[in-house]
Formats: sequence, C-alpha cells, structure tokens
Amino acid sequence: MESVKPSAVTPSMKLARNFAKVLHLRAFLKNVTIADANPKDETNMDHHKTVINWSESFNKVDEDEEIEEQRVATEALLAKLFASIATVKGAYAELQHFQSPFDPDGIEASDKLLVSELKHLSELKQCYLKKQVDPSPEKAILLAESKEIKGVIKTYEITAKKLESQVRLKDSEIMFLKEKLVEANSHNKLIEKRLNQSGSLSGLLENNKLHISGLSPSHFASVLRHAVKSIRNFVRLIVDEMRSAKWDIDAAVDAIEHNVVYIIEDHKCFAIESFVCKEMFDAFHFPNFNLPNESLPSDRKNQQNWFFQNFNELKSTKVKDFLAEKPRSLFAKFCRSKYLRLVHPKMETSFFGNMLHRNLLSGGEFPKSDFFASFAEMAKRVYLLHCLAFSFENQAEIFQVGKGCRFSDVYMESVNDEMFVFSDKTTTFDESEEETVVGFTVVPGFRIGKTILQCQVYLTKKKNQTKVKGSVKGSRSHLRSS
Repeated sequence: MESVKPSAVTPSMKLARNFAKVLHLRAFLKNVTIADANPKDETNMDHHKTVINWSESFNKVDEDEEIEEQRVATEALLAKLFASIATVKGAYAELQHFQSPFDPDGIEASDKLLVSELKHLSELKQCYLKKQVDPSPEKAILLAESKEIKGVIKTYEITAKKLESQVRLKDSEIMFLKEKLVEANSHNKLIEKRLNQSGSLSGLLENNKLHISGLSPSHFASVLRHAVKSIRNFVRLIVDEMRSAKWDIDAAVDAIEHNVVYIIEDHKCFAIESFVCKEMFDAFHFPNFNLPNESLPSDRKNQQNWFFQNFNELKSTKVKDFLAEKPRSLFAKFCRSKYLRLVHPKMETSFFGNMLHRNLLSGGEFPKSDFFASFAEMAKRVYLLHCLAFSFENQAEIFQVGKGCRFSDVYMESVNDEMFVFSDKTTTFDESEEETVVGFTVVPGFRIGKTILQCQVYLTKKKNQTKVKGSVKGSRSHLRSS
C-alpha cells in the first residue's frame, strides 16, 4: 500500500507557480480601466492616475490556488475511503462464502485482505488528522475509483455464487421430492391393485347393480377388513380415554387375558381389541343377533333376500341418519344392546363423569358425541358383515381358536408379524428360541363354503405350564366375553 507523504516543492514546480501568477496578473490588468483625462475638470486633472496594489493581487491568487488544492486533496481522501470500504465489504462477503463449504485457504486470503484494508483505513484517518495530502491527487482519485469498482464487483460475484448454490440446493430438493412422488404413486398403484383384486368396500358400496347371486368371498373379505379397521379406530379411542382417566391399563389388560407374555408394551392394545371383538361378534351366528322380540322370515330364501336388502339399505346411508330415521330398526336395537354390554357403567362414568350415554340409549335416543359416533360406525361395519354373512347361499360361519393352541397358517394369521396399528415397530417371534402358542384370538375367522378367512391371533411364548389343548371351533360357535 502506498504511503501518504507531505508534498515537496521542487525548483520546476516553483517556476511553474510563478508563471501562473504572471498569467493571473495579466488577466487582472485587463480589468483595470484608466479614466480619461478631462481638462475642464480641475478636480480630476491632477489625480488622473490608477494605483495598483501588487501585493494584494498576488495574495488573492495564492489563496485561490490553496482552496483548489484542498478541494482536490479532500476528493482524493474520500475516494480512497470509499474504495477501502468497498474492498472491506467484498472481503467480508468472500470470508462468509468460504465458510460453507469450508475452504481454509480462501478464508486465510480473505482475512488477510480484510486486515490490510482496516489498517489502510486507520492510516487514512491519521493522514486526515495530520493534514497530509497526496502529491498526485488526480491520479489517486482514478486509482481509488478503480479499486472501489473491483470491491463492488467482488461483492456481486459472491452474491451470485450464493444464489447459484441456493438454486442447486433447490434443484436437488426438487429431484428428491420428484423421486418420492414417483415412489408414492407406485406404492398407491400397488395398493389399488391389491384392493381391486380382493374387491374393495368402496367399489362394493358404489356398485348398486350387485346382485345377490354375484356375491363372492372376496366381497365378504373386503367388508371384514373395513370392519376390523373401524374396530381398531374405536379401540384407539378407548385407550386414549383410559390414559386420560388415569386407568391402570396393565391391570385392565390382565383382567381380559391372563398369563400372556407381550413382546412389547404396545401389544397390550391387542387384548383390548380382542375384548371389543368378542362383544361385537357375540351371537353373530344368530340371524337376529339373539335380540329378544325380533322375528325374521323363516324361509331360508326369503331370509337371504331380506338380509341382502338390509345390507344395500344400510351400506349407502350415514349411520346417524339411519338411526334418526329408524330408531326401532334391528340395527338400532343392535347398537343399543352392544353399547350397553361393551361400555360398562363404571367405564362410562370414569370417561365422562356421568352416564348420559346410557340414559339416552335406555330412553330410546342416541348420543351425539364423538365417542358414540365412533362406536356407531364400528357397529355399522359389524352389522353389514352380519347381513352379508346371511346373504350367502352357503352361510358364512364364524370361528375362533383356543388359548395355548399351536399356530396353523391354514386357520390363523399372526398380528405380531404385521405393521402394528398402535406402534411403528414391527416385531416377529424367533421360534427357534422358545415354542410359541396362541395367546388369544384377536379377530375371529370365517368359513364360507370351502373358503377360509383366517382369524387373527396374538402369539406368545409358551410358559412352563400345562398345555391347553385347543382346536378350531365349529361353525355357529358362541363367542363368549372374558
């Protein structure tokens, strides 16, 4: 960096200055006018002379030159100041740019430039205080402007690099999201294909032209799958209410199923699901769900058509609207009976602080709470399954397996080996370590002619106890609550 020194007066510069003074003097003399002599004017005749103050003229020229030199020197100092500021700004931007990705060489170079310019600013401050001027201010101004432009250009270059980096990052995110979208679409198509192969409930509900003669086990499997989904939604709601009411869930689960070893804590929800299924599917093999004072057509063909007609009527209607329109229907009585059996008075009082639901149902009305809405949706799915079961020529038969039975993949599927509803974990048994047996049936199975829809069971480790013999129970078996 060039240092600023006081100007030194050389002989050539002194000669040039004197020559400039002579030129200024000539210009001054041209402006001086001599009054014409008037012989008739006696007062001006003797005083016809112009007196010129040469010392004052030279001082005025020197003062003008000094003001001009100060102006140029000030411009040079300001130009250097702005140039240094622009360089500092560019160096700081460059220092930030080299932080990510980390570039030690670039950081060191930027740091040196930053320190150098800060020192230069300090020197400019001292020159200003000591009134030291640049010997060539015009040249210094041009150099400073060039330096300032370079600093500004560097700042723009760093900004452009940052923007380019952000664009590349956004492009990478877009490519990643596009890949995820393609993967999600592929997964959705696979699910749709599986649903179409098994016959989805939504397609079944929209197909108003479905005839009773066209029923197949795939239709029953679709309705069963949606019924199980609604049951698990209601079980999740019960578990949440239990936790809010500070229930001892371990004690409640042990009261439902004794001596069961659970792989993880979340699996205890399967015991609650088992309890709900036992209550909801109890008396499933009776045409009228064993409800009193309910008579149905005695002829098998007429009974088959009656159930299929009820299935078509209920499947396309919202449950709350159906209950409001037909509060004395078989389905309405089914809802009342199952709720009063499933939700114990102490349970309802613990959840809501009163027994308003029971009182309304006992009086022939239906609650409008979210809790009962979830229950009614579950009851609708189970009732639709019941209607469809009695719509087949070969009536669908329900079965479950006893506790302690050995696993059979013909009649059973394990809920332990699938993605759990209540947990993101997937756990399987290692049968090589200990023998596993059926802990309890979660969802009952069904038989339609020669087609078997497996029951869902929870497998547990066999304890040192007498083996409980069990087998597939026959059709029309009564699912008793524990």
